Amino acid sequence: MTKHPIKLAIITVNYGTPELTIRCIESVIQDQDQLPAFRLYIVDNHSPDASVEQIGDYLKAHQLEDRVTLIAAPENGGYAYGNNQALRTALAQDPLPEYFWLLNPDTQIRPGAARTLIEFLQSHPKAGLAGSRLEDEDGTPQTSAFRFHSPISEFIGTMQLGVLDKLFGQHLVPMALQDQPFQAEWLAGASVMMKKQVVKDVGLMDEVYFLYFEEVDYFVAARDKGWQAWYVPESRVHHMVGAATGISDHRKKAPRRPQYWFESRRRFFIKNFGKTTALFSDLALISGYGLWRIRRFLQRKPDIDPPHFLSDLIKNSVLRRGFSLDPE
Repeated sequence: MTKHPIKLAIITVNYGTPELTIRCIESVIQDQDQLPAFRLYIVDNHSPDASVEQIGDYLKAHQLEDRVTLIAAPENGGYAYGNNQALRTALAQDPLPEYFWLLNPDTQIRPGAARTLIEFLQSHPKAGLAGSRLEDEDGTPQTSAFRFHSPISEFIGTMQLGVLDKLFGQHLVPMALQDQPFQAEWLAGASVMMKKQVVKDVGLMDEVYFLYFEEVDYFVAARDKGWQAWYVPESRVHHMVGAATGISDHRKKAPRRPQYWFESRRRFFIKNFGKTTALFSDLALISGYGLWRIRRFLQRKPDIDPPHFLSDLIKNSVLRRGFSLDPE
């Protein structure tokens, strides 16, 4: 048994954003009176800058080494890989932490955010995962509760046609936010807390994903084990959306999607829903997006889409790449 058993393991993966990570740490420490016994695991995913030294110096200067473990990963293996570095360390504790909280480095928790998630999970036996209300600095909520992707959602979501959204709204991936907790199929990974039994049942994250869709993959696995996912708006977290990756804020002109996004998407569909669904999802996304581009041009709507997205979609579809689960 550890000398000071922890009830909550908080996991944050840093890659080249030491200032954001330090601000995240500060927000957790400022709320420590609201937290049970906890340990914060900061994984540096082999950043190309001086992140390890900068974060390490901060921890020493503020005497936080008894609360924060800094793990320097030997390589940048991606988001799932980074989280697994901390999960393995936390799972080696005896007794195990009761809760595991995945928290992005570009977040700052509002007072009581963790306590609210813990209380919700304690009072809902079937709920295995709970996500916070993510919000801008001014409190504006960000969409963070979702349905699983499907061929229908891929077509409707890219068409961006209001009448289709109304007719098939129950198939759209983003879910309308509410002021009360509600069950979702998956939640934005910027702030998600899990019961230890979920981690024991599902295991580690799939490290073949480099970035994107790995958290959705985990929610599918948790669902298959009988666990529910819930959006809990009373838990509030400021999320500087896109600050760590640069491609997540759909309100701004998007950069070109990286190759790993397409590889992750293809793996997600084939692995979780099979070859037929993967094929129809690609056809739906390509046709829906192609029609949207024509309509956008004719109606002279602002172009904030990622450059070369249609050609990249076709190049990376199962029509061109086949059904391999491995990246290039």
